[in-house]
Amino acid sequence: MPLSQAVGPHLPYLRRFARALTGNQRIGDIYVQATLEALVADPARIDVKGDVRVDLYRVLLDVWRSVPINGQFDSDMAASEAGALRNLEAVTPRTRIAFLLRSLEGLNTAEVARAMDCSLAEAQSLIEAAGREIAEQIRTDVLIIEDEPLIALDLQSLVEDLGHSVIDVARTHKEATASISRLTPGLILADIQLADGSSGLEAVNEILGTLEVPVIFITAYPERFLTGSRPEPAFLITKPFLTDTVKAVISQALFFQRRAHRTQPTKLSA
Repeated sequence: MPLSQAVGPHLPYLRRFARALTGNQRIGDIYVQATLEALVADPARIDVKGDVRVDLYRVLLDVWRSVPINGQFDSDMAASEAGALRNLEAVTPRTRIAFLLRSLEGLNTAEVARAMDCSLAEAQSLIEAAGREIAEQIRTDVLIIEDEPLIALDLQSLVEDLGHSVIDVARTHKEATASISRLTPGLILADIQLADGSSGLEAVNEILGTLEVPVIFITAYPERFLTGSRPEPAFLITKPFLTDTVKAVISQALFFQRRAHRTQPTKLSA
């Protein structure tokens, strides 16, 4: 396969990564162009029969480390995105890279290690460090909607390990909406099917009628959301869940979402 044909489908993701890495669309595009020039000079740096996307991240990072380009944040960038990138600048460089590769680009730990030219253990350590550093930037109050006590305790422990505060644990639709009348969470973790027959989805939709807040659904029934219809939730975790997955998604949801405020957002449907 020709190099251009192998690389072409991955360029939009490479541009997204470069922009997030540098905080500037113009400079990000310069690094992407420099990456392509490096590949023209040495095509062997990409294995067209292997994982081309991961190889592209690796080459771009090599270029980024060797060719410093200074710049300011893009003035045309959305306020929420610019705020996220400014927060990202406060995170040390290697953990920032690991976070972007894992949470923005969706690479697994082995792929992060390959893109960063480091061991699997170091990649895992960097991802965990990123979670801790980012949590320092985005600490918030969390509402948990979960009727199973042991799962609720597990979620509370995960949330508190990341430095956040659990302001309430609601077991029913009624308890969830009552919590919102008294408290203003910065994040909601919600089960869909509650034991008393009420719906965590309906509770969240009622909450979203007055408060824009990131919501992570944690459910044993992901197929109710993954139908291809719109709107769909941005953050969805399947039970039984992995601790690292929940922590990563919490950090991602808070980092890339606009701060909660009163509004009239679109309702989610099952």
